[in-house]
Amino acid sequence: MFNVTVRDHMMVAHSLRGEVFGPAQRLHGATFVVDATFRRRELDDDGVVVDIGAATELLRTVLGELSYRNLDEDASLAGVNTTTEVLARVVSDRLVAGMQAGALGPGADGLDGLVVTLQESHVAWAGYDRTL
Repeated sequence: MFNVTVRDHMMVAHSLRGEVFGPAQRLHGATFVVDATFRRRELDDDGVVVDIGAATELLRTVLGELSYRNLDEDASLAGVNTTTEVLARVVSDRLVAGMQAGALGPGADGLDGLVVTLQESHVAWAGYDRTL
């Protein structure tokens, strides 16, 4: 399986519901380094997995919709406990929606998988892996 990863970051505010989260139940800020790894079994006719520039721009657009926002006030996330794992899936879903809208061009049709990883720190991260 071939893959290409692009990276960006997002800064959000949110609170988490549940005793397990201790002080993170209060409103707090978080900065995530976000990796989006596009995967395919065979390279396209140009010998690439995906156009890196287009993938970078799509990731930037998706993260721009979440960055510098209080996720507790985002209507699209109402009732969602925005854990790192959940946010990885949210980013993945939005990337796929952008791909389906043509943001990566026709080369995206041959993609087999997408992995989104959010790094909370240099020692902790979570991700979401999906088949396309």
